[in-house]
Amino acid sequence: MEDAVQPHGCERQEKAAAESLPLANEEFQPSELGTKQYWDRAYERELQFFHDSGDVGDIWFGEESMDRQITWLESQKIPKDTALLDIGTGNGVFLIELAKAGFTNLTGIDDSSSAVKFAKAIAEKEEVLSLKLQVADFLHPFPNLSQYEICVDKGTFDVISLSPDHPAERQNFYRQSLHRVLKNGGLFLITSCNWTKEELVNHFREGFEMLQELPTPKFQFGGKSGNSVTVLVFKRKE
Repeated sequence: MEDAVQPHGCERQEKAAAESLPLANEEFQPSELGTKQYWDRAYERELQFFHDSGDVGDIWFGEESMDRQITWLESQKIPKDTALLDIGTGNGVFLIELAKAGFTNLTGIDDSSSAVKFAKAIAEKEEVLSLKLQVADFLHPFPNLSQYEICVDKGTFDVISLSPDHPAERQNFYRQSLHRVLKNGGLFLITSCNWTKEELVNHFREGFEMLQELPTPKFQFGGKSGNSVTVLVFKRKE
């Protein structure tokens, strides 16, 4: 697998970082990448390819990014039975690696049933049977969705921001849902390739405070340097 797989639609932050330009909401253009139909088709193809070849597909932002987050979680001495929710779990590989690292209370949700089938198939192959994987729309979570001590997002907020259907409203629904399912004082780790640190802090200013920015690789272009990915840790507050 690639070590630095970038999700589609990440060009915005890369271009702005290289040119030392500020980012603005109006720069977003609606995209098919922001639709459920796109991801249903994509995961149906990946699931079929997995059945044919055994390949688990790409890891968003690469294995290095995934390992960095797991290493950070372990460095915080977080109890292994801490309730953790992976928002938009995709192929579920992040949760599988957390389980292999000893974490035992792991839930992954995705609004694509194909993604959840894919994640379950990979988990079964890897003999990781403790994961709770379910189809759910995070913007409209069902009432019995538990509260969690840690929530993780690896590109899902990026995807909803590309929605052709009222993206600003969907961003607000996301923040409200996050505040509802995350326990007071709980941690939220978000990885984004379309939003800068300043923009994410602004998005989540209501109900959350930023604790830390995790280091990410820098790139150089035309004599300028910047980060193509932002990883932040927030803490939920009342």
